[in-house]
Amino acid sequence: MKNVLALILGGGRGTRLFPLTHLRSKPAVPIGGKYRLIDVPLSNCLHADLRRIYVLTQFNSASLNRHVTDTYRMDMFSHGCVEILAAEQTPDNTNWFQGTADAVRQAARHFLYHDAEYLLILAGDHLYRMDYAAMIDEHIERRADITIAARPVTPDQASSMGIFQFDADGQIVGFEEKPTPDHLRAIGASAPVGARFVDPSDEQPFIASMGIYVFTRDVLLDALDRHPGVDFGHEIIPAALGTRRVNAYLFHDYWQDVGTVESFYDANIMLTRPRAPFNFWDPRRPVFTRPRFLPASRFNLCDVDQAVISEGSYVDRSTVRQSIIGIRTRIDHGCRISRSVLLGADFYEHDDDAPPFDGEGPPMGVGADSVLDRVIVDKNARIVAGVRLTNEAGVQNADGEGYFIRNGIIIVPKWGVVPEGTVA
Repeated sequence: MKNVLALILGGGRGTRLFPLTHLRSKPAVPIGGKYRLIDVPLSNCLHADLRRIYVLTQFNSASLNRHVTDTYRMDMFSHGCVEILAAEQTPDNTNWFQGTADAVRQAARHFLYHDAEYLLILAGDHLYRMDYAAMIDEHIERRADITIAARPVTPDQASSMGIFQFDADGQIVGFEEKPTPDHLRAIGASAPVGARFVDPSDEQPFIASMGIYVFTRDVLLDALDRHPGVDFGHEIIPAALGTRRVNAYLFHDYWQDVGTVESFYDANIMLTRPRAPFNFWDPRRPVFTRPRFLPASRFNLCDVDQAVISEGSYVDRSTVRQSIIGIRTRIDHGCRISRSVLLGADFYEHDDDAPPFDGEGPPMGVGADSVLDRVIVDKNARIVAGVRLTNEAGVQNADGEGYFIRNGIIIVPKWGVVPEGTVA
């Protein structure tokens, strides 16, 4: 692993996750009550003994930079580092990152001096637990130029992903980006049954890219130099087929691209279920995050079922079901919260470091006798007592006072205030 350099891509504007990305980048979005999405690939790297990691950022990167800097501090006597590489204007290029490949191309001057034979390229907004060392070992053993993590998918899933085609030895020879259902039927299963490295099932006959790549160093630099493409999936990888050894590393465990409001919501609610396919508490491979040294959460005469309650919270005489309750959350008496994701707060209002509060507005948290069902409440939001957010009318998209509705999910934005009498 000393010959590997990891690059984590911070992503674009994240418009599909609005308003959660209005004030932060996608990898900085909180998840699971106390973590951030960037913690997932960084933790996977650390468990694989990868110690040289760059995070490439561009949009709304302040909170991401702060989290990475405060959390991932390597031993000063080691050669490890977790370093932020922000998009910058240079004499050679005055443009922002135009895509995944362009981000790596522009940042290359910062990591070229590293003595690394392989580069692992990761997304910062996926939820999964993977042994990168096994993927890199397979890349070396098969003498691949490029290895792409891939997973079996159903025909319905295949229409929204990049689908591979293979030869009899399991090497990638074709790539179809978001093929139509008719095209899927025409090309058939994406790999021959019995291929050594790819063996699709009847239920999941197609193999889709996960956006995780291992490149041999010289191959990556040559591809970025020869091809003007700005995206790995759409341009660089297809251009390499037929001229480079491009292989798939098949992954059968849980993986989710948390790039939309709906997928973010579903991934969080999944965490509350018994025997969930993913959890943060694996004793052998935990997901790391910034230690906050908060007190244990307190409950007073509450009814709680299938919920994840993070530390530092207070819930008073309320019902919480199938919900995520983030750090420092305050829920006043008489509330009913179901199928909701509360991201918590960055501070207590009585903290010395808390922003000034004039005392005229509602206190931070969820006010008394409020009802929330299928709601995402971002950090530091204030919900007045008696508010009802349930979307009983089934509205798919709307903007209200202090809230948004996207894909039928109500979202209270960061610093949002939901006023008295609100029914949505």
